Amino acid sequence: MLSKTTGIILHSIKYTDSASIVTVYTQQFGRVSYMVHGVNKKKSMCRAALLQPLSMVEMDVFHVPGKDIQRIKDLRMNYQFTGIPFNPVKNSLALFLSEVLFKSLRQTEPDENLYLFLENSIQQLDCCEEGIANFHLVFLIKMSRYLGFAPNTEDGGAKYFDLMNGVFSEQKALHMHYLLPETTIDFISLLETDYAGMHRLILTRERRSVLLKGLVEYYLLHIPEFHTLHSLAVLQSLFD
Repeated sequence: MLSKTTGIILHSIKYTDSASIVTVYTQQFGRVSYMVHGVNKKKSMCRAALLQPLSMVEMDVFHVPGKDIQRIKDLRMNYQFTGIPFNPVKNSLALFLSEVLFKSLRQTEPDENLYLFLENSIQQLDCCEEGIANFHLVFLIKMSRYLGFAPNTEDGGAKYFDLMNGVFSEQKALHMHYLLPETTIDFISLLETDYAGMHRLILTRERRSVLLKGLVEYYLLHIPEFHTLHSLAVLQSLFD
């Protein structure tokens, strides 16, 4: 059945010399894998620029429920980037966030609120001029709400944050997955920050790095099969 949908490019991998498998988080169908033929060939409807991480596209697709790999009839740009491809920091953040999304958005069912959040976040990254170094931190904490493991903020004045149980505590957890008091303070500040105010979140490079490691650990604990992020080292070296 031929359908129209918008989507966000999460991942692309070469399948053969003339074909790639592209993973897209679509507005209508959720996460879907598509076979794309002849990338950048003269008569192909698909150009490599359309398959860049976090690209927002419009698609005409042949969708067969239950099929592992679907087909694309036509692919078009839905939003024209003005910042991400031309800014090394934004580009590295896009690579990191696309890997996070690829490893965390496993469901095939659509989620309108999540999709709109992702669409807005990508546009914010593309356009923002201040606080870029904090963007990924704000994104990760905000997306945890849509994924179902948002921190419980009832005791937000406590000394420690228990990463395994998602709660604040006055005492150290009996396990090893918790944030120390100084990082918990930064974590609380992050919870109160949005994209518009991320430039007001003042962090040293070391504190930002520790906070990011804590957030990644939080995702690892709450998302099955959320394996090591290959782009994390690149991102940390960029800000270090």
